[in-house]
Amino acid sequence: MSIEFLLTSLVIVAAPGTGVLYTLAAGLARGRRASVIAAFGCTLGIVPHMAAAILGLAALLHASALAFQTFKYLGVAYLLYMAWSALRDEGALSVESEVGARSALQVTVNAVLINILNPKLSIFFFAFLPQFVSARDPHPLPHMLQLSAVFMLLTFVVFVGYGLFAAGVRQRIIARPRILAWMRRSFAAAFLALGAKLAFAER
Repeated sequence: MSIEFLLTSLVIVAAPGTGVLYTLAAGLARGRRASVIAAFGCTLGIVPHMAAAILGLAALLHASALAFQTFKYLGVAYLLYMAWSALRDEGALSVESEVGARSALQVTVNAVLINILNPKLSIFFFAFLPQFVSARDPHPLPHMLQLSAVFMLLTFVVFVGYGLFAAGVRQRIIARPRILAWMRRSFAAAFLALGAKLAFAER
């Protein structure tokens, strides 16, 4: 495993996106435990994309306009739902003192779906992973699985860092209703922006 792979992966993981945004939202709204659960869910959500890339299924999304557009607009619809939910008192940014089993499941499902419903991830891994596997490697599959595991570990660690930071400033925010309202609108706007970006994305 090369240092280039680690550095490239770290830059990709740390770059703000839907997963980072949701993990921050979970930490701010529901605290440390929820932020870790969100980080785990987001990490889990990239597994299908990595599997698709390793198995070559991502080529279908790249080659088929219908498959890509269908998957893409499902993702857009879910991001719009998250934007609407962020503005509701009982939605994705509902402030809770404790995260029970039901809330934990909700956070996990939302986090997983946010990453699963993004077809660009499959195409990204389809193009990204093979760059770090030699064409002369007699056993490329174990190597790609190893790289995928490292990428997932980096994702989880970085997202947990984002989430714990958000949870750390949580009390200062939820104690001020105006800041809380601004936070809800900001996250809603961010989800809308990401949805618009995905809507105009090309294969």
